[in-house]
This record gives sequence, C-alpha cells and structure tokens, in this order.
Amino acid sequence: MKEAMFYQSLDENSVQCQLCSHHCKIQEDKRGICGVRENRGGKLYSLVYGKIIAEHIDPIEKKPLFNFLPGSRAFSIGTVGCNFHCKHCQNSDISQYPNEHGGEVIGQDRNPNQIVTAAKASDCETIAYTYTEPTIFYEFAYDTAVLARKEGIKNVLVSNGYMSAEAARQMAPYLGAINIDLKAFTDESYKNVCGARLNPVLETIRLMKELDIWVEVTTLIIPGLNDDEKELRSIAKFVKSIGSEVPWHVTAFYPAYKMMHLPRTPVAALRRAREIGIEEGLRYVYNGNIPGEAGENTYCYACGAEVISRSGAAFMQNRLRKGKCPECEALIDGVGM
Repeated sequence: MKEAMFYQSLDENSVQCQLCSHHCKIQEDKRGICGVRENRGGKLYSLVYGKIIAEHIDPIEKKPLFNFLPGSRAFSIGTVGCNFHCKHCQNSDISQYPNEHGGEVIGQDRNPNQIVTAAKASDCETIAYTYTEPTIFYEFAYDTAVLARKEGIKNVLVSNGYMSAEAARQMAPYLGAINIDLKAFTDESYKNVCGARLNPVLETIRLMKELDIWVEVTTLIIPGLNDDEKELRSIAKFVKSIGSEVPWHVTAFYPAYKMMHLPRTPVAALRRAREIGIEEGLRYVYNGNIPGEAGENTYCYACGAEVISRSGAAFMQNRLRKGKCPECEALIDGVGM
C-alpha cells in the first residue's frame, strides 16, 4: 500500500478522494468506485501501488497513437481496478476484478525502477499506462513517469479522461501523449453504459491540449448506442474545436462483457464515421479494429498522399521526410513523425 495523493480529510475519519471526477466520499474501511483506493484510519491508500497485472511490449499504434513516434515500441503496464464500469469493457477481467472478487487485489510486485529498467532493456521509447484506467494507479504511474523522464523515456496514458484537473496538471510535465476515449456525446450514454458523466471527459481533453500534451481521441462505434450520424458529427465537431490536427480514431465494437447481445460494428458504419470526421475538417481520422482498412493509414491533409501505411497495429512504412509529405512538403502534425 501507499498513501494516496489527492484526497481531503473529512469528519469522523471519512475522506474525499479528489483524484478523479467521481470525487468519492469514502467512509473508514470503505473504498471508492474504482475498488482500489481505501480509507484506513482516516487516511486514503492506494492498494495497487506496484501491483502490476499486465506487462507487455506493444507497438505504439496499439494504444492507439498514430501521430506519436510512429513505428516505435511501448512498454505497457496496468493494474486491476477502474473508475468506470463500462458494459462493453474488453479488459473486464482485470478492470472489474476487485469488484467481482470480494475486493481482492492481485498483481506482480514491481517498483518504478524495475519498470524503467525493463523498458530500456526492451528498446522501448515510451512507457504506456494502459489496459485499465491509469488514473486509478496514479501514484505508481507518476513515480514511474518521473523516473522515466530522467532516463529519456517518454510516457503516454491511455485514459477514459475522468481524472481531476489537479491530477492532470501534476502529471503533465512528465507526459508526452494521451489517448482519451470519448465514448459517446450524451450524459445518458455515459451514465447508462459507463457509470459516469460526459462533461468531465470533454474538460480533460481540452485541458490536456492546453497543457501542450499530444492528444488523440478514440470513439468505439457501438451499433444502436452511439452510431447515429448526428452524434458522430457532434463528436467530430468537438474534436475539431480542440484542433483540426487532433487525430480521431473510430474503432469497431466487438461483443464483450455485458454487451454480448449486440452485433459487431459493420465496416460500412466505420467507414461512414471516418467520412464524417473528414467532412468536419479533421486532418487525421483513422479506422480501427478492422485490419486491412485504408483508413488505418496516415494521409497528407494537403495533397492526399499516403505517407504512413499500417495494417492493424502493425506499422508498415513511413514515407515522411523530416516530418513532411514527400509529395507536397506539407508538415504532418504529430511528435517524432
């Protein structure tokens, strides 16, 4: 255990967690919504500090981050627990583990130095905090990120965007990029599917851009829930308001967890979502979860030339010359392009 960051002591040994936008009020011997932050004797503790449940080397494209160090590798880690309870979660076996196993917390013991050393030994340019919501293991992610930065390794978050502004600002100096899931564009969908609200996610996307973090946004297209053209156009307009250079990933849903009854996303719906993003003026709109789609590639926004080719999460070819299109010399937005 490690004493948590971002909480306030209240009366009668209760505390209020200020790490994410749930702002859980937690009584003594109880936990927050995430299931991994517990009030013990009036102090809030992280139960997952150094308890790594998943540890892999991934292509950066798998995060997905397509305009950030393309073709590089990310040392990816995560713990059990999550502050969302998404009914379609593809990692529910670890994100919901404490809630579905009587509060049990499992994972291999690791310290920040071991993670950074392993990343360096694996020739990974980044450490990715992912698999579940990294905010819930913030203390470990933060300590690791600080050390990684000193060793010349960049840090990326794959997040639901529900962290507090205070937590985002403290992490920002050590963060290279973030991919934020924008799961829908209505409060109703967020409440019914994730147990959360929309506006805090929008505010985090805005804040990360203001903090000069490279931002990419992902929307999982779920048939019958968020695939309405009006809603998709609203999401695209919001992303454009953050910046036309912000990549938007529209990815295919596959039945999972408590949404096994829904069909997978039709390819035509995914292609139409990409078209909507382009119509709204976004420079980079990507299809995901359907390998072989042309929408996985990066195209020059100025002349339309294919500049980076991909197949699924596999990076294939980068034709850029010093970050510029080889055909028209337009500068392609991103980091390390």
